[in-house]
Amino acid sequence: MLNNDYIKQRLAEKFGEQVTNFEEPFNMLTFEAPKEINLKVLQFLFDDETLQFRFLTDLQAVHYPDNTGRELAVVYHLHNLQANVRIRFKVYTDISKPDVFSATALFMSANWMERETYDFFGVNFVGHPNLKRILNVDEMDYFPMRKEFPLEDQTRTDKDDDMFGRGKSY
Repeated sequence: MLNNDYIKQRLAEKFGEQVTNFEEPFNMLTFEAPKEINLKVLQFLFDDETLQFRFLTDLQAVHYPDNTGRELAVVYHLHNLQANVRIRFKVYTDISKPDVFSATALFMSANWMERETYDFFGVNFVGHPNLKRILNVDEMDYFPMRKEFPLEDQTRTDKDDDMFGRGKSY
């Protein structure tokens, strides 16, 4: 039976200490590896006859502005459809050079997910066949999901903070 302990064991056998930070939030195995081996890890999870993580459920990024040198995390959610087991795999990259190898050769579904992640976070998926904006306008010169901007437009004049409970206390 495929379980988290077995998956950890297989990853440790193949990659040793390169695969780290194993956690199990809500019983979903989560781990990370250096971005330089993301394709090797994904290929192993795909090819291994017992693991069979052959469905990329989701791919996205998360911006951690306080993690110097590891500001952007690319997160892969994989699913073994036979055993109905899901895992989460993370790689981190520096925001000044956010290059991560594209998974499109392994998962066709990664194509649009990587484009969306590029569009909103600026992750450069090296080897992607058509990496360009997918939802935002091409002229946009920033990545809107990065935590580099205030949550609200400070220039707005069409609202009154008092009406939203953010004004003076009486």
